[in-house]
Amino acid sequence: MDNDLQLWIVMIALGIGSFGLRFAFTGLVGDRQMPEWLLRHLRYTAVAVLPALVAPLVAWPAATNGEVDPARLLAAFAALIVGFVSKRAMAAILAGIAVLYVMLWWLG
Repeated sequence: MDNDLQLWIVMIALGIGSFGLRFAFTGLVGDRQMPEWLLRHLRYTAVAVLPALVAPLVAWPAATNGEVDPARLLAAFAALIVGFVSKRAMAAILAGIAVLYVMLWWLG
């Protein structure tokens, strides 16, 4: 970004766009019954968001300038295994955090 004004314009435009997308579901469609197929797909939205946020941080971590990091790969693998076995998102997150901190400490 060249200047602060351009940054603020982009942030405000993104905020308006985000509000518009959410308002389309809650404000315009909120009082109507949604079709069953749409409700079934919306259930998986939260499940898809967390991996989409975490995957770039594991595959191309900024902390290592995009190089593969064994600590982050092991933490992601531990979170995947704990989540699969326990079926609890918080347990998977905590396992990933614990393994990441231990591996970063151990590997230096």
